[in-house]
Amino acid sequence: MINRDILNALKARLFKGKVIILTGPRQVGKTTLLKQLTNELDLNSVMFLNCDEPDTSYLLQNASSTQLKNLIGSHRLILIDEAQKVDNIGLTLKLMVDNITDIQIIATGSSAFDLRNKLNEPLTGRKFEYHLYPFSTRELARNSSMIEERRLLEQRMIYGMYPDVINYPSDKQRLLVELTNSYLFKDILAYKDVRRPEELNKLLRALAFQVGSEVSFNELGRTLGMDKETIERYINLLEKVFVVFRLSSFSRNLRNELKKSKKIYFYDNGIRNALINNFAPLEMRTDAGALWENFIISERKKRNDYDEIYVNSYFWRTQGQQEIDLVEEKDGILHAIEFKWNENKKSKLPATFASAYPKHTFDTITPSNYLEFLL
Repeated sequence: MINRDILNALKARLFKGKVIILTGPRQVGKTTLLKQLTNELDLNSVMFLNCDEPDTSYLLQNASSTQLKNLIGSHRLILIDEAQKVDNIGLTLKLMVDNITDIQIIATGSSAFDLRNKLNEPLTGRKFEYHLYPFSTRELARNSSMIEERRLLEQRMIYGMYPDVINYPSDKQRLLVELTNSYLFKDILAYKDVRRPEELNKLLRALAFQVGSEVSFNELGRTLGMDKETIERYINLLEKVFVVFRLSSFSRNLRNELKKSKKIYFYDNGIRNALINNFAPLEMRTDAGALWENFIISERKKRNDYDEIYVNSYFWRTQGQQEIDLVEEKDGILHAIEFKWNENKKSKLPATFASAYPKHTFDTITPSNYLEFLL
């Protein structure tokens, strides 16, 4: 069992009178995490409700507080898996919290756009929200060692960190292709605004080839034969089901800073490589630098989220092509970070940035020091 960083945070929030919401993409281990939590708590009064089962979903749909009390009975810990399958789940959870004392509800879901639309208003002030990612570098290093993780860095950059990929390495390529084709987009392809799945697949491949580069919705639309609004809507949905996330450009002082640019990154390198069907070793690739950038930025995002480190994250670039891969803004200080896969390439903070933003730090992250940056 590889312990998840989020486990202790969940345990610290138990029985505080609020619902715990746990979101994340399919196949990252949400159900496994719930089972581990119940084993550690050693509670006999646990109810597990799987909303993939139609009859379970029906029981929770539009139920009155009396019906919910009868359903829960003497159970103290209520685990509701795939909660987005239940219509009006937010109201159901609100009735539970407001009318049944001394219970703890944990609801999971893989489809953020459904969960948040159904939860935000009914559960205002009544919930703690957490997000579970594929395994993080820190979780894997703690399970084995920092030395082992450093040895496996190339594998992580190519095949990613999904639990099945880590646990069954001999089948990693087949598992990634199956995950990408069968599971990852199940929620989004069922959504009413996705009428042409082939368009979504073309967009994903285009985004995969542009990792680390600025993305123009207009250019993507012209290339793929779609309008800008469709591109933006699809990317918004892909963000909400935890396939990709975006970085906006940082701009405060300089006239020649790019102000509206954006970059799109994948939460997992393996998913990105499966989309373009390229699992070649790094020495045979032309995109090793882009893989390194995607890997480090996604791992840093996990680390900040799990540690509840609240930062604003950007990239920085000027019209004259000066750039910084990542700028983190925290407590009035700007932390400028460059990612170099090739350690022989020198890295220097642009003097323009240093002059415009004197309250800053600067680091270069390479394969030699990346673990310190992520642990």
